[in-house]
Amino acid sequence: MMISRRTTLAALAFSLLAGTAMAADTIKIGVNEPLTGAFAASGTYVVNGAKIAADEINAKGGVLGKKIELVIEDNKSNPTEAASVAEKLITSDKVPVLMGSWGSSLTLATMPKLEEYQVPMLVETSSSGKITTSGNPFIFRISPPSSVEADAFEPIAKKLGLKKVDFLVINNDWGRGAAADFSKMLKANGVEVGLTETMDQSAQDMSAQLSKLKASDADTIMVTSAVDQLTLLFKQMAALGLKKRVITTGGSQNPDQIIAQAGPAADNTMHLTTFLPWWPEKTPNPEATAYFLGEWKKRGFEFAGATESFRGYDGIRTVAAAIAAGGGTDPASIQKGFWKVDMVGLNGPIKFAKSGPAGKESGQSKPNVYLIEITDGKVKQVQLGG
Repeated sequence: MMISRRTTLAALAFSLLAGTAMAADTIKIGVNEPLTGAFAASGTYVVNGAKIAADEINAKGGVLGKKIELVIEDNKSNPTEAASVAEKLITSDKVPVLMGSWGSSLTLATMPKLEEYQVPMLVETSSSGKITTSGNPFIFRISPPSSVEADAFEPIAKKLGLKKVDFLVINNDWGRGAAADFSKMLKANGVEVGLTETMDQSAQDMSAQLSKLKASDADTIMVTSAVDQLTLLFKQMAALGLKKRVITTGGSQNPDQIIAQAGPAADNTMHLTTFLPWWPEKTPNPEATAYFLGEWKKRGFEFAGATESFRGYDGIRTVAAAIAAGGGTDPASIQKGFWKVDMVGLNGPIKFAKSGPAGKESGQSKPNVYLIEITDGKVKQVQLGG
């Protein structure tokens, strides 16, 4: 019995050592996303897109001869939790690079941790201008900041003939930043800016704000919020008989999900987005788009999630490209590698330009921006942004 016990213990020890060796033979990528809380649906889509990219990369041999391993953590849609998750991924899980953190407030909360530990992060969704202008050299973003989105919308705004615009935005860095950047662009083009109403990210009843907007003489309302809250808004607008032009910003609207949840209340609403899954042939990388959408469908995910999940897919592909370009698996090599990335994502070229104060620049890529409209329960493309 003693021999048998020793043999069992030896086998267990060997198994643990083998497991450790196997783990060391992978390149860990920390994924910091909201999997519960107000932004859970969006964060889950991003994570599922990231998994498709990781599987594709590993099937092709990985990066630098190693497989990549996603270490996924839930930031619970909470900035404090997002910062704690970033620290855990860096100090406990020993990841040399991260992707995150969906919302701007979540990403801004993690940024001091990146500087403290000198670990780079790929930002796949957040749009607050502060993310790339505050002087954090460990930030590399593939989603457009609201200023870039506003600039891309400028020629579209002229064609739409906007006269006066009100804003209804989520009361955080993302929403307030969008209102500020779009207001600046509109005023520069002779468009009057009226009310700016805010709402908490968990708010269910926006009737007070909507009543003010209905009484305003603005012809257009620009809205910045996540998909579930947008669904509630459109239903409440319909109930109030508010029939002004509505344009949402931020590229996180999930038009198909809105159609499914809001029904006819979503008709005639317009949405700025950065990906066209409805027309793969019109995307900058049709072959990659077709593969991604095919894999998304094969895994049984709803098509509606594609407008969010592609961010995770492009994000992990960009991180892998940075690791390869940097030639090493340590944070400093990967940080340098990001500046060498030059690829075509599902929504346009991914190549980082410097943004922010000299010597501490962040990296910002510039994706395509599109305006789509929901008409009779279907998505149609309206304009391509600049």
